[in-house]
Amino acid sequence: MRRFLKLALMSVVLLIFPRPFPLIAQTSSASPAPNSQAATPAAGEGNVMIEELKSPDAKTRAKAARELGKAQDVSALPALAEAVSDPDDKVRREVVLALAQMHQSAALDALIKATQDNNEEISILAEQSLVGYYTGSVPTPGFTGFLKKNWQRAKGHFNPDTTRIDPGVHVDPQVISTLDATLKSTRSIRASCEAAKGLGILVARAAVSDLLAAAHSSDETLSLESLNALAKIRDSSAGPQLVDLLDSPNKEIKQQACVTVGILRAGQAAPKLQGIYENDTDPKSKEKAMEGLAYLGDKASVPVFTKALGSIDKEIRTSAAEGLARAGDASALPDLEKAYAVEKDAGSRLALEFAMTALGKPDYLNDLVNRLSSRAKWDAAQPYLIELARIPGFLPKLYPYFQSSNADVRKRLCTVLMYGGDQTSLDQLDRLSHDPNSDVAAQALQAKSGLRSRLEAGETASGIKQP
Repeated sequence: MRRFLKLALMSVVLLIFPRPFPLIAQTSSASPAPNSQAATPAAGEGNVMIEELKSPDAKTRAKAARELGKAQDVSALPALAEAVSDPDDKVRREVVLALAQMHQSAALDALIKATQDNNEEISILAEQSLVGYYTGSVPTPGFTGFLKKNWQRAKGHFNPDTTRIDPGVHVDPQVISTLDATLKSTRSIRASCEAAKGLGILVARAAVSDLLAAAHSSDETLSLESLNALAKIRDSSAGPQLVDLLDSPNKEIKQQACVTVGILRAGQAAPKLQGIYENDTDPKSKEKAMEGLAYLGDKASVPVFTKALGSIDKEIRTSAAEGLARAGDASALPDLEKAYAVEKDAGSRLALEFAMTALGKPDYLNDLVNRLSSRAKWDAAQPYLIELARIPGFLPKLYPYFQSSNADVRKRLCTVLMYGGDQTSLDQLDRLSHDPNSDVAAQALQAKSGLRSRLEAGETASGIKQP
C-alpha cells in the first residue's frame, strides 16, 4: 500500500505503507533511544582521552573525540560540548559524531550549536544527530563519507522517507525551533532540506506554516522534502494550501503533491486529481493521482475506482481497491470479488482483501492478521489493519486475535492498537504487557504509552490532527 502507512513499522516510525496507508507511518515509526545507559571506560583511560581533546595536535584531538564516542563516556560530555568550537573541521566532525553516540539529553545543546557550523557537512551531521536522538538512528563515522557524493545523485531521484516518531515521544521545543530556523535559512539548501526531513520525522506541527512555504520553494528537493514532511505531520489545515501544486510544471513536485493532498484529506483537490488521472500522459503522474484519490476515499470517486480495478497497472489497481475501502460503499463488493478472482499480483490481492474486509465481508480478516507473521508481507498487512481498527465498531472483531499463539502476530497487533486503538484497547495492551514473550511485553508497554498520548492529544479516528 502506501509508504506513509508503514510508519508504525520501523523501529528507528503510524504516520500512515509497502503500499499501505499513511499513518503514519509505519509508514515507519521510530522509537527513541534517549538516555540509554552508556558504557564508561576506566576512569584513567577516560580522563586521558578528555585531556587529549585539548592537545595542540588536531589529529590527536580528533582521535580522542572518536574514542570517547565509541566508549560512550558520558563524563566527557562537557569537554565534547566545548570542543564543538574547535578550530579544526575534522575535529568538530568527530565531536558531533561522538555526541550523537551518547544518546544523552545533555548532548542536545551542543548539537544545536553545531547546526550553525560553517562547514555544511558538520551542520547536517548535527541535524541528523538531533533527529537521531529521538529515533535511535544516528550517523556513525562510516556513514558520513557518502553524504556529499550522493547529494547530486539524490536530486532528481527523490525517495520519500517514511520514518516518524511514535505517539507520545516528547521532542524538546528547542530542537524543533532549531530545525525550523535551519529550514528557513538561505545559508545551505542541503541543510534546509535535511531540516525539512527532520521536522517531518519529529511530527513538528509548530513548523507547518514554514513547511508550507518551503513546499512552494523554487528548489525541487526542498519542495519535495517539505511535502513529504507535511504528509507525516498530517495537519489537515495544510491540505488546501497545497492544491495549487497539482498544477506545478515540475513533474515530481506535482506527483508528490497528488499524494500529500490526499493524505491531508483536501477534498477540494478531487476534481484536479481525477483530471490528472484521466488526462495526464505520464504513467507515474496517473498512478500518483489515483493514489491521492484513494486517500481521499470520496464516494463520488467510486465509479472511477471501480473502473480502475481493471487497469493493466498494478499500482492503479491497488489504489483503486484502497479507494473503495475508504469510500465505504458496500455496493462495490461484487466488483471487488470479481477483481479478486482474477488478480495475480500479491500486493493488489492484499489491497482487495483489505477493501472487502473494510466493506463488511469478514472472510479475509483471518488472512490479513496471519500475514503479520509473514516475513515478506507483515509490513503491508499491518497498515491495513491499522486502518481497519479505526473503522467504528471494528476493534471487537480484532481483539480475539490477541490470543494468537504466534508471538509476531501478538507483537504487531500491539502496534496496530497504538495507531488505531481507542480507550477499549488499553485493557488488551495491559494484558499483553505481561506476555511471557519479552518482545511482545515490551511492545505492549510502548503501544500503551503511545495510545494514551494519542488519545490525550485528541487525534481523530483517521489519524489526522484537525486544526
